[in-house]
Amino acid sequence: MSAQPKVIIFSTPICSFCNAAKRYFREKNIRFKDIDVTRDPAAARDMMRRTGQTGVPVILINNRPIVGFDKPKINRLLNIKD
Repeated sequence: MSAQPKVIIFSTPICSFCNAAKRYFREKNIRFKDIDVTRDPAAARDMMRRTGQTGVPVILINNRPIVGFDKPKINRLLNIKD
C-alpha cells in the first residue's frame, strides 16, 4: 500500500463546508492537518498567496490546491472510489 498524500485543510470553526470536508476525510480514514485561519493569520496569508482565495475551505493535497469542498477532485487526487 502506498503512502497517503499529504493533506492540509485551511478552515474556520463555523464553516459548514470545512466541517463537511473534515468529516469526509475522517469517514475515509484520511489523515489531515487542520489549520484554523482565524487563529493563524500567517497561515491565512499563505493560503491567499497560494490560491488567491480568502474563503475557506482550501484543501492542499500534496501541495495541489482545491478551493471548496470539491469531492470529485478530492477523490481523484486521493484515489478514492466512491
